[in-house]
Amino acid sequence: MAVLTNKQESIEMRKVYCETMMEMAETDNRVVALDCDLVSPIGMSDFRKKYPARMINCGIMEGNMAGVAAGMSARGCIPFTHTFSCFQSRKCVDQLFLSAGFADLNVKLVGSDPGILALYNGASHMGLEDMGILRNIPSMILVEPSDAVMLRAVLKQVKDTHGLHYIRMNRKNAAAIYDEATKFEIGKGLVLKEGRDVTLIASGMMVELTLKAARLLEAENISAKVIDMFTWKPLDEELVLKSAKETGAIVTVENHRTETGLGMAVANVLTENKAVPLGRIGIGNVYGEVGVLPYLLERFHMTPEDIAQKAKETIKRK
Repeated sequence: MAVLTNKQESIEMRKVYCETMMEMAETDNRVVALDCDLVSPIGMSDFRKKYPARMINCGIMEGNMAGVAAGMSARGCIPFTHTFSCFQSRKCVDQLFLSAGFADLNVKLVGSDPGILALYNGASHMGLEDMGILRNIPSMILVEPSDAVMLRAVLKQVKDTHGLHYIRMNRKNAAAIYDEATKFEIGKGLVLKEGRDVTLIASGMMVELTLKAARLLEAENISAKVIDMFTWKPLDEELVLKSAKETGAIVTVENHRTETGLGMAVANVLTENKAVPLGRIGIGNVYGEVGVLPYLLERFHMTPEDIAQKAKETIKRK
């Protein structure tokens, strides 16, 4: 079981990103930051002031940034690239596949404003399929931190681990979920709540909403196990199968297109090993749209009430 915090305040993830990048750069001169004209939105202005030679603005040329990062890695740097999640995937996949992945280089990607968190940036900027696109790169590691404590720990882990990593990150406020004592291991999910009737598997911003859904179910005497599956690739297959055996039903909850994301990854494991009823919460085969978060959660049926209802429907299919 993970160590949950009693704090209620939310924390801006981009602030944690900048602070952690500065801390890593202080002790490792190989750390460099690359950006596509988003230094201010991602909160990296302080990093640029302190390390001007190690903050490279590539302009609005995301594919080129991926190539530059691969070249810097080949020369011994540890490049962290940032742009919006939609561009980090759609506009960079060929360069990442060949120049970074196929070449076995050490490149770290940060994609912000994933899924419906693009909000006012609109439909064109909604990265509803970024994880699904990048899952196709064989050596890619896919991580979606759910709060600031996890983000800080994950950044430090990927800095010290060779390879191609993608961190899908909310750049604004995120719920405070974990205590500082929590240990995170990339590739291993975290059990936040035990349960016997259904397993709810979530990541990122959807973890907080899934915990709320579990409380709604508890009020109806339905016991839900909750897992933060913050690593989508490699997926913690052992935990998925263990939970399927214990509860007999699973619901995946993601801020992503269900047909290519976490739901599909879990479905692949279940169909090849342990078939149990599976329900999915997330975005269907549609484009995004502009709006405030409460509206978008209702529009795409991603509220705690929607999650609880999907859980009840999935339990009935046992």
